[in-house]
Order: sequence, then C-alpha cells, then structure tokens
Amino acid sequence: MNPRQQKILSAVIEEYTQSGLPVGSRCLVERYAPDVSPATVRNDMSILEEEGFLFQPHVSSGRVPTDKGYRFFVETLMEEHEPTREEQIHMQKEILQLRAKNVRMARTTAKLLSALSGNIGMVGRLDREEFYESGLRSLLIESDQNRDELCRLAEALDYIDEKVDILIKDLGKDKTKIYIGDENPIHGISGYSMVVSSYESQSGEPGIVAVIGPKRMRYERNKSLVEYMKKILNTLPSFGIVFVFFF
Repeated sequence: MNPRQQKILSAVIEEYTQSGLPVGSRCLVERYAPDVSPATVRNDMSILEEEGFLFQPHVSSGRVPTDKGYRFFVETLMEEHEPTREEQIHMQKEILQLRAKNVRMARTTAKLLSALSGNIGMVGRLDREEFYESGLRSLLIESDQNRDELCRLAEALDYIDEKVDILIKDLGKDKTKIYIGDENPIHGISGYSMVVSSYESQSGEPGIVAVIGPKRMRYERNKSLVEYMKKILNTLPSFGIVFVFFF
C-alpha cells in the first residue's frame, strides 16, 4: 500500500467513524485530498477494495472499512493518543474521592466510566465475581448496530463472569491488545471490537481493563483511556476488573 492509499484508508476510517455511512470518493476529495483528482481517488479505492481493505455494501454506495482495513490501521497508521489533562485530572479526582468515602467502588466507577465515555461502563471483581454495568440501555436504544448482534452482545455481557478466563489467558502482562470482529476471544461479540489490557493492584490482585464497541470505534482514544485507567488501578491496593464499552 503506497502512502496515498494509506492516507485514503485513514480518511475512510475517520469519516466512517464519524458518520456510520459508506464513504464516497467525492467526500474524500473535498475533505481529505483536495490536491488529488477524483479519478485517482476512485482508482485507489478500487485497489483497496480488491486487496480486502475496503468493502462496498452496494453497487451505488461508497466504501466502508473491513476487518483487514481496521487491522492495518491499528498496527500501521494509528497515532498514539493521550486523554486530555482535564480528563486525567477528573478521573484521578473521582477515583480518590470514591476511595476516601469508602463507597461501592465497582458500581460507582462503572457510572464514572459511562459518563466520561458517553457509552457503557462495566466494572467487576474477580474474587467475588461481582460485575456492574452502566449505559447498556443507551446502546440498545441509540446504537445503529444490527439488532441481532446487539442481542448477542447483551447475552455475552450477562455471562461475562464465565468468560473472563478466556481473556486473561490471551493477555500478556502489561500489554494492551486490540481485537477486531472475529478476532474477539469472547464468543458472541464478533460484530464488535475490543481494546483490553491487564493490570495488577498493589496488593497483587490481577484484573483487566477493556473497551468494547462497534468496529468503527475510535481506537486511538479507546486505547488511551484503557491504558490511563490501568495506570490508576495499578496504584490501588485492591480493586478487580474494569470494562469500558464504547459505541
């Protein structure tokens, strides 16, 4: 893939992430490549489709990224992203206040994560097999995802305590992994992507931090939130597992 085609793939992913609609060559020329002719952009999009990075849902429609396209973006094109300073301060402040008040950390942190992301937060403890979620109703009501896939996701979340071991076995210590579509180790969420990392509290209790959502999620932002939350949890005496779900 040459540099121009890489730029086009990144542009398709950016535009599709924002709109959820197939992206056409005219949009790319106007917003991302004004110095490139429409014919050149159309030709590059055809090449990317032939090579499996893009997909055209309908003959008359634009293109959308494939799992292969997202994988190339995540491994090659994605830039590192950090939460804003305001977001970092807010996350630290809220967690410290929760610990000082000795409130139910898991339930309240799920709400905090949901509020920060505008999506779904889920928190659980491995030792007690307690899991808390916040925001799932909003996903079911507002998401543009296929209803069958949403039902499978909801069912997977209902039994997440039985599937955590699958994730832990697949994660290396201090490593963040991104699963796209069928790569997901949890059965039932192949229509989604997941960013996940393991952590260990100061008392030695292991856990994981994860983001799960449609494949058109903002991977760079979700990865940064997972890794920053992991840093916070690594400093706590004991906590458990935190999941964050984005859509």
